[in-house]
Amino acid sequence: MNRSRHTVSLGLAGAALLALTQAPAAHAAETAPAPVACPAPLAGKAACYTGRDDNGAHYAIAIPHRWNHKLVVHSHGGPDLGDESDPERSVGDLERWQVMVDQGYAWAGSSYRRGGYGTRMAATDTENLRRLFTEEFGSPRRTYLHGQSWGGDVAAKTIEMYGGAHGPYDGALLTNGVLGGGSRGYDYRVDLRVVYQYYCQNLPRPSEPQYPLWQGLRPTSTLTTTGMRARLRECTGYDLPSGERTALQQRNLDDILAVTKVPERTLESHLRFSVFTFRDIVHKRLGDRNPFTNVGVRYSGSHDDKALNAGVERFTADPTAERDLSYDSDLTGKVRIPVLTLHAIDDPTAFVEHEAAYRDTLAGAHRDRHLVQTFTDEHEHSGLSTSEYANSITALDRWVRGGDKPTPRSVAASCAAFDRTYGTGCFYEPEYRPSSYASRVEPRPGGRTWPAMTAAQEKAWSRVDGVGIAP
Repeated sequence: MNRSRHTVSLGLAGAALLALTQAPAAHAAETAPAPVACPAPLAGKAACYTGRDDNGAHYAIAIPHRWNHKLVVHSHGGPDLGDESDPERSVGDLERWQVMVDQGYAWAGSSYRRGGYGTRMAATDTENLRRLFTEEFGSPRRTYLHGQSWGGDVAAKTIEMYGGAHGPYDGALLTNGVLGGGSRGYDYRVDLRVVYQYYCQNLPRPSEPQYPLWQGLRPTSTLTTTGMRARLRECTGYDLPSGERTALQQRNLDDILAVTKVPERTLESHLRFSVFTFRDIVHKRLGDRNPFTNVGVRYSGSHDDKALNAGVERFTADPTAERDLSYDSDLTGKVRIPVLTLHAIDDPTAFVEHEAAYRDTLAGAHRDRHLVQTFTDEHEHSGLSTSEYANSITALDRWVRGGDKPTPRSVAASCAAFDRTYGTGCFYEPEYRPSSYASRVEPRPGGRTWPAMTAAQEKAWSRVDGVGIAP
């Protein structure tokens, strides 16, 4: 059914949304877009829908009443670790990214068909939603991708899989993206996992069943995130005022932060990823094979580097696991459409050096002419200034429409007009250029050149039966 007139009664109290969010997880049959009440700030401005695609991925769609006939397809971050598609995720993302709708764009976001790691799976679900939108509401004049955090990697992978010169996407906006890919982009969390255990010896405790740390957590462990936080507090007092920490806790905390370069305010979230998300990657996605290595890494910055390097756990990756993670999430740089990135210089989660990795990836593929990178003097990962998001999507659209490639300075200069509407500030640093990824994360042998996966490798691996991560 084509819904090109997309009318909806905004008097709906959200019953359709409630029915979808309470639907049994086993029901994966496709559901057509059902009208629902929009988030309160969009009430009276847009028509909103939710549904489920034929792979079981929940989605949300919003079309402004004054639609500019352009579409933003959103790839969310994470990954979330639930077994099923989360119907509330895409609805929450719509509320979070309503600025796109305010700017006149239709918006569509997928919750993906399941939780857990799987970049190609998420890219396919993103593309499936674009097709569904076109079937239901007609073809937009232009279609843009937007990826945030891990969703930046998903959107970048979507570009490479579906975004050819004459493909369905006209451009992409990647914000605070995890653009180093999977085989290298989590090395600092590998380092955190082993350095933490060297000092704390409580993940696992000596009295508990032992397992190699590359597993993140043994598959049958009942440890919760609350339990993990308690162990982190026990060892480092990370969430206590400095005056309430013991001398040993303070030294442990100082050493862990100095060696890993992880910010104190996100220590817990990085450790959580290196425990629970690593468990998902290793046990659920790679059949208990190890994709990580820390061979050749010399840890420094502690009060006793010699003892640390002698005592820290070391391991070597299984080549097939490393290949499968790389095939799933590394980027080749095969970009044929305009890509604009926006990244906080002090992003405490996806370090700004991920942008250097992406810059070098496209340069290594001789495609960096398609890339413009912008940076801001901000200090958060999950949300930047609304004025900047509105400015960025407009700058990308102007680039696509006119063919005139912007510069970081021109993007910064255009932000003030949007800040008059949103009043959240413009914090661009047009002259900033991040240092290499290796300046932030100790490279493994052979890990200084980009792309991490070449187009030739991707082509060869695609012919191997069962390569990658299953959807």
